[in-house]
Amino acid sequence: MELSKYIEHTLLKPTATVENITKLVEDAVKYDFFGVCINPVYVKHAKNIASGTNLKIVTVVNFPLGANATDTTLVQVHQALSDGADEIDTVINLGALKEGNYKKVTDDIRATKNVCPNNNLKVILETDLLTNDEIKKACLACISGGADFVKTSTGFVKNGLGARPDFVRLMAQTVEKRGLGVKASGGITTRFQAKELIEAGATRLGTSSGVAIVNPQK
Repeated sequence: MELSKYIEHTLLKPTATVENITKLVEDAVKYDFFGVCINPVYVKHAKNIASGTNLKIVTVVNFPLGANATDTTLVQVHQALSDGADEIDTVINLGALKEGNYKKVTDDIRATKNVCPNNNLKVILETDLLTNDEIKKACLACISGGADFVKTSTGFVKNGLGARPDFVRLMAQTVEKRGLGVKASGGITTRFQAKELIEAGATRLGTSSGVAIVNPQK
């Protein structure tokens, strides 16, 4: 199992600096990670540093609450793609999901995907805030909306458990026949956790501990 190719080396803290992002990208290239996941303000900078490599630049929109007006999210996606983003991670409309307005949830996802038809769109479900039934219904909305991945967490839920194997397994069982990937993120700090999540069905890992996972002696 080549763990490095599962990893999106992640830095989404509001205090992240240009220097932090530069090191993140350099480490991601050094350890042959799939990509980096960063806030939109740094996409252009990261793209420049990663020039000439295979590293993918992933960014977030409608983040971390999932409460944007749809048009606001679409503007964010356009800007991110213009700056060089390769993949987009968005947050599901949790309020609409909770009230059973699955049409709104699906329409938001579809509208977002329509702006990035040639780029992977991952939809963050924020599994810590959902029941198992809501996780399933969120996954079905992602399928209907044309998303490419479902993702567990933003990492911003206080005391959240983040990427749990049972959540990942449920998500994978719901979407795998439709060809969607599963991104596990939130609290992944060890090699054991990474392997456990992949065995549960994760096809991508979002973590700020990528170096420690692939090179434990570091």
